[in-house]
Amino acid sequence: MSPQQGGTGRPAAQGNQANTAGNKMSKADERFLTEAMQGDLAEVQMGELAQQKGGNDRVKEFGQTLAKDHGDHSQKLQQLGQQMGMSLPSEPSARQKADHDRLSRLSGAQFDRAFAKHMVEDHRKDISKYQAEAKKSGPIGDMAKQTVPTLQHHLQMAEDLSKPAPTTGSGGMGRGGSGGGTSR
Repeated sequence: MSPQQGGTGRPAAQGNQANTAGNKMSKADERFLTEAMQGDLAEVQMGELAQQKGGNDRVKEFGQTLAKDHGDHSQKLQQLGQQMGMSLPSEPSARQKADHDRLSRLSGAQFDRAFAKHMVEDHRKDISKYQAEAKKSGPIGDMAKQTVPTLQHHLQMAEDLSKPAPTTGSGGMGRGGSGGGTSR
């Protein structure tokens, strides 16, 4: 039986909106949805933390983006879980809580550096998981396909935070004073 087949030997949830009780979801699908929901819940909390503790506006803006995007995504996951007959977690994993607690003890530039590093690592892992899931057919694979571009955007934003901030006081002209020939 292939991973996309339910206990009946027929493809699971193919062509169906819901995965009914007679068509059991695979353990891998359950694990993916559970981890995805925990990830969304953790990212919402991390985004809120960044808005409170961030030392610069870019970190705070990224935090706002994280909280909104992952909050929206968690609602979609909740609907999908209900359609699949699965109850999803209502809080992050113990490790995600520990990461949040560790970052919550920092502030300013120290928070910004640790937060950016954590977000780069976390989004790289998430993208890998979602890309693998996106190769599957069915509603979970479809959701994963739709989510990958948002995660890639978050990764780019986090990587940008990891770069040194542009220096101020030069009128935004950069080095050399003319600003000509440089890409912005």
